Amino acid sequence: MDKLDSQLIDRFGRKVTYVRMSITDRCDFRCVYCMDEEMTFMPRDQVLSLEEIVFILRAFCELGVEKVRVTGGEPLVRRNVDWLFEQIGELKQSTALKELTITTNGSQLTKYAESMVKSGVDRVNISLDSLQADRFRELTRTGDLNKVLKGITAAKQAGFKRIKLNAVIMKGRNDDEVIDLARFAIDNDLDISYIEEMPLGQVSHQRQESFFSSDEALAQLQTVFDLQASVAKTGGPSRYYQLAGSQSKIGFISPHTHNFCESCNRVRVTTEGRLLLCLGQEHSVDLRAVIRRYPDDIERLKQAIIDSMAIKPEGHDFNIKEQPVIFRHMSVTGG
Repeated sequence: MDKLDSQLIDRFGRKVTYVRMSITDRCDFRCVYCMDEEMTFMPRDQVLSLEEIVFILRAFCELGVEKVRVTGGEPLVRRNVDWLFEQIGELKQSTALKELTITTNGSQLTKYAESMVKSGVDRVNISLDSLQADRFRELTRTGDLNKVLKGITAAKQAGFKRIKLNAVIMKGRNDDEVIDLARFAIDNDLDISYIEEMPLGQVSHQRQESFFSSDEALAQLQTVFDLQASVAKTGGPSRYYQLAGSQSKIGFISPHTHNFCESCNRVRVTTEGRLLLCLGQEHSVDLRAVIRRYPDDIERLKQAIIDSMAIKPEGHDFNIKEQPVIFRHMSVTGG
């Protein structure tokens, strides 16, 4: 079967080639910007089965999607996740899929990194918001920094094509570690992206007070590092800078200060099978309803996906001064 050009083009001429698939809303951390401390998770029957996830991703990739990112919650706490990676990896042989990636908190990488590479996972993004053990525990509420650092080592040894760190920077919480996190990435031959906090779901702090912009992070970094604007593209929303004399790239994901809507090439499928056409809007299509009413009818599913392009909005309406803008948590949306 020939690899397909994307058949998914929205009203604004943007071609969708990237799907972020949340496979669970559960997580072994409780990061302060992502979820409430006492979370109520979805009933099992509302969550897509692994077989349903593969079926949905096959439809997308047969429609020309080239990149799939597996997200959560924490995707590696999902039972039989290694089988899922094998099945998605096989789509590279028969569909347009070129790259399979995952975003993880790193806690389970010592267990799964090697098998993930063998299954065809190309890249891994690892959340790391602090290099101080006590602060890391405070930000994640339950996380063990040492376990994550061992996971990063396991990922490097497993041989992913590239590993990137993701750091959500918050004023008064971890903004004094911007440079330290960059040095850690550089010393370990990793890339890093600094992320502005996104106003999804009710959390315990006031986001307006903790907001730290990408421009502030960049200004800090430029006092120490020689950063050159990079043309490197990964299919995602990061704006990258190349560090002179290093393989490491430093990126910024800036939904507030430098939003990336005009070039949006992605959609998200939530844990319960809602196709979200925009991270910051509620325009969606219930793919779970389609596949449970018409099991095995991939052409009907494809048509529902094609039709969804008509409601993909031009952009989000994030406003850090309002909390919350969207009531669903990032763990359900797919981080």
